[in-house]
Amino acid sequence: MCFKTLPVEFDERGNATLRGGIPNPYDVTVAKPDVGMTESERQDRIERLVARNGHIKDLNMDPVTRIAGALAVHVTADLDKGQYLDSHAQATLFRGYEVILMGRDPRDAIFVSSRACGVCGGVHAHAAAYAIEQAMGIAPPPLGTVVRNMTEAAEMGYDNPLHLYLLAGPDYSESVIRSSNPELWPKAESWSCANTDIHGFKTMADLMTALNPLTGALYREGLEFTRLSREMVVILTGKYPHPQNVVPGGVSTTLTLQTLNEYHSKLGKIFDYAQRMLAVWDDIPAFFYEADERYQMVGYRPTNQIDPGYWDDPYAYDATYENCNAWGEKRWSTPGVVIDGKLVTTRLTDINIGWEEFVEHSYYEESSSSRYAADSLGNPISPYHPWNKRTLPKPGARDWKDKYTWACAPRWDRQVVEAGCYSRLLVTALAQKMPASDFMTSTGSSMRFLVPKGESGEREVEWHVPERWNALERNRGRAYHYLFSQLVGLESLFEAYKLFQQGERRVAALNPEELEKAIPQDERVSVGWWGAGRGWLTHHLVMDKGKITNYQICTPSTINASPRDPWGQPGPYEEAVMNTPIIEDLADPAGFTSIDMLRGIRSFDPCMPCTTHAHTGDGEIVREVNTCSCGGD
Repeated sequence: MCFKTLPVEFDERGNATLRGGIPNPYDVTVAKPDVGMTESERQDRIERLVARNGHIKDLNMDPVTRIAGALAVHVTADLDKGQYLDSHAQATLFRGYEVILMGRDPRDAIFVSSRACGVCGGVHAHAAAYAIEQAMGIAPPPLGTVVRNMTEAAEMGYDNPLHLYLLAGPDYSESVIRSSNPELWPKAESWSCANTDIHGFKTMADLMTALNPLTGALYREGLEFTRLSREMVVILTGKYPHPQNVVPGGVSTTLTLQTLNEYHSKLGKIFDYAQRMLAVWDDIPAFFYEADERYQMVGYRPTNQIDPGYWDDPYAYDATYENCNAWGEKRWSTPGVVIDGKLVTTRLTDINIGWEEFVEHSYYEESSSSRYAADSLGNPISPYHPWNKRTLPKPGARDWKDKYTWACAPRWDRQVVEAGCYSRLLVTALAQKMPASDFMTSTGSSMRFLVPKGESGEREVEWHVPERWNALERNRGRAYHYLFSQLVGLESLFEAYKLFQQGERRVAALNPEELEKAIPQDERVSVGWWGAGRGWLTHHLVMDKGKITNYQICTPSTINASPRDPWGQPGPYEEAVMNTPIIEDLADPAGFTSIDMLRGIRSFDPCMPCTTHAHTGDGEIVREVNTCSCGGD
């Protein structure tokens, strides 16, 4: 293991030290990543093009993603050449949960941070619990970890269909294709689906019609299965979306055999549906790639991805930072970093010490410090590491050359990385370290799954690491992740039955009175590594005298929607937009929907808007619809 940019060296045991003889080794002018085009070079290029022709247009799309318009995107497009020249992603809301948590009892973090997301609050509750129990030195009993795994598998069962059929799916529906890409419709009518025997749609036109918002069969079925998974979560947590059962050291669920059987009965309905989902999202990319090879580049960016792993081994997880590399690599989803398509580490300590967050283009004051020069194992960490960071909001005017967003710029080894649930597939496939299973295998270049027998019978399927990461492959990956997560739920359920047979009933390490007494009064530093429907999730915690003194949440959307960093590197959304060709017909600029840019952005994130505003220089286009079709009439 070695870093490409940070001045950190490793000995034969994997212990990290700063390279000697470098003054201010973490200074942004000293440790600089390789940058293909600087921001000033990009702006000079745009200015030259504007001077030469009148086809350069600015587009402001606000909102683009997240409920209540939490993300806007500004782009500069060359409509003559059909390409985006520049892009800026703007998180438009400051929510401040990190500020709210300052000075509170650490146990409050479970319930307060859960409100950071109304879709997947459970993942924040769990990430907070992991951070707290690491700080307090409390390891949950095996059954407590198993219940957590079952809960989070069910939560993914809600999140993935929501994205694929209610949010991103309409971008590929009949209503949108007919209005934004009408040249594709005749091809869709004559294109025979390869997986008709599984999903039941004879032609791509039939499948696209089923994706229509509100009326389409796939749209309505997706809604039904999100409800089923929410019910599975409620069986274990008591409510949704903000669970009440998550505690440091386990869960407070009163677990009975009836509880497990109810979960089992609902999980059993999912696997036939998962087969249909895979068949749908295998056929959609095949059609678009055949129709126009430029769809390979919609939403494309290099294979730089990161994930902290997910779903713990109940017998390996001990809640310690000291042993995190050992228990981390035993997770069902392996932690890791992939740079330029190569797996560079699977160690959680490497992931942690290489992590930095920058605010040069964010509405925050600089807050880097050297309070913590190393982690508890002596590995060096940056002044820009979350343990050294404070959330100091400083709102101001939007300036694309200066500050323009409430998102910060997380980087690993000062490289731009992407987060997604599909990153779990990628890292786990490459690492080949996943636990033994009758249903799942990682091969080094793929993930193989055995879908349990249902009404349609047992079936083997395989997800392959794609040559290019683009919008269609993110959606395909999310479909396979749905199956992955539900098989983890099944394996965890079997483990729960096994523990029950052995007479195990304990789901928490401490009762409430013992937990109250266990809150430490000295300073503690910790991190909760977990995951969300969109991928990476971490909660970094510092506490002293029994209260939170610093709390930093990094979500996958923070990573993907990040702005430029100190070296001018665009964030994942921004980079994906600039790599996206404009494929739709541009004969009439007033009819420009920017549908392919939207497909690229939506492929990252399941929370989408219902109204899109696009400014093309010829007036503002406002599409107001009551669904997420955004362009469909």
